[in-house]
Amino acid sequence: MSRTAAILLAAGSSHRMHGVVPDKILALLGNKPVFAHSSATFYRSGVIDFFVVTYRNQKQMVELSAYAPTPTLFVRGGNTRQESVAAALAELPQDVGYVFIHDCARPLVQAKQLVGLNKIVRHENAVVLAHRLIDTIKEHHGDGRLLTLEREKLWATETPQAFSRELISSAYVYAKAREKKLTDDATAVELLKHSVALLENLQPNPKLTTPADLRYLEFLFAEMNA
Repeated sequence: MSRTAAILLAAGSSHRMHGVVPDKILALLGNKPVFAHSSATFYRSGVIDFFVVTYRNQKQMVELSAYAPTPTLFVRGGNTRQESVAAALAELPQDVGYVFIHDCARPLVQAKQLVGLNKIVRHENAVVLAHRLIDTIKEHHGDGRLLTLEREKLWATETPQAFSRELISSAYVYAKAREKKLTDDATAVELLKHSVALLENLQPNPKLTTPADLRYLEFLFAEMNA
């Protein structure tokens, strides 16, 4: 029986939030690093058999190892998120059949979402966590014209995103051969003209990038644990 792996991305977390922390993945949220919340949720979900953590440097790896699930393989990440994912995919054991890819800067992911994604990926081979957009989105053209897009068709993708290992590996090889820049992992699959399913997320799952994001996460975390 094939195993399911989780690629937890920490390598791309070199962004320094001025006056707060030098590494956002290690920023404290409820007395634990942001990374610890993502890794604990994946472990607790019961759907993951093997973990891969991409790291930026030796110092970061040592700090992350204290909160990594078992078994975990640490893989040195690249200069971009795309390179880090490719490096992790290349190191997966041969018996891994499905892969979850998650930006650890989203620490509020919930176990029930992982369970839902796991059910869908077994049938669809590609699924992303996403939420509906509530703002009116306009496309700006070079001549100054604005085009209002149909909001009902617009979704903001999040992570985790889950795929069959064969599909996502082939998609990354295809993207690299054609020098395509990927905005997320589903983009690679779309290049192969493969459909991607959506799992609607009704819970906040923000990504930590700025000090304001950290304050918002602290508020949400306190609400969840009240």
